[in-house]
Amino acid sequence: MWVALLIFALVRNIIQVDANFSKSMYLTWGVQHASILGEDLLLVLDKTSGSAAQSKRSFLFGSIEMLIKLVPGNSAGTVTAYYLSSAGMQHDEIDFEFLGNSTGQPYTVHTNIYTQGKGNREQQFYLWFDPTADFHNYTIHWNPTEIVWYVDSVPIRVFRNYKKEGIPYPKEQGMRVYTTLWNADEWATRGGLVKTDWQKAPFKARFQHFRARACKWDGAKSINQCASNVTANWWTSRRYKQLSHSHMRQLIWFRNNYMIYDYCTDTKRFNGQMPPECFRPQF
Repeated sequence: MWVALLIFALVRNIIQVDANFSKSMYLTWGVQHASILGEDLLLVLDKTSGSAAQSKRSFLFGSIEMLIKLVPGNSAGTVTAYYLSSAGMQHDEIDFEFLGNSTGQPYTVHTNIYTQGKGNREQQFYLWFDPTADFHNYTIHWNPTEIVWYVDSVPIRVFRNYKKEGIPYPKEQGMRVYTTLWNADEWATRGGLVKTDWQKAPFKARFQHFRARACKWDGAKSINQCASNVTANWWTSRRYKQLSHSHMRQLIWFRNNYMIYDYCTDTKRFNGQMPPECFRPQF
């Protein structure tokens, strides 16, 4: 009996949000042309505005999944974003951003991580498929040890927790899930050289199957509880310490073939004073 009570105590704060946008998220701006219908979310960008949605709950640690079909055709200047973020100037954030392109050119997958309001940890990639032709799974896996970005179950980036060595890591602020479609033609495509062609508007991005297997955030008192929940649950304990050997091979293959920018190799940007995590193994 006491074993059952212990298990219940560890897992009672776990939330599984499964596939239904209308129950789990709401539109925050651009509501005049975006829509949520059951398991489907449609975001639209035109000359009047973009659009966005966010989750009703905040989470601390977990696996957050989304199926996304990106803006097809000439999407230059647009950004479709899917990310986790806390509130305020000292916010934490984990980003997937998809930078639009001219027709026939590949999307750029832009990833970043913020701790206490500080980012500058960008890594960018191309994909091995056309992300506008069909839905693909984009997952952010976040636990006290590491953050992993996945595309169709292939890990593309890892950020490990070296906070004991003075390297900031997001583990004390609950984060909501956000999706946005907006105009960023001052920087998004070829550094802003290619502008948004409004004759191609409206631009549309589609989302399905939002799943959050995560710990519900109830404020500072839930930090230790959420950390305990993560280690006690099958959906995170399998990856809790490190990637499997097969995932490591996938990660190395992807980065060797599709990485186009890594802040840890940009010595000119940092004047040779590289961020400390760049000298630590990330996977």
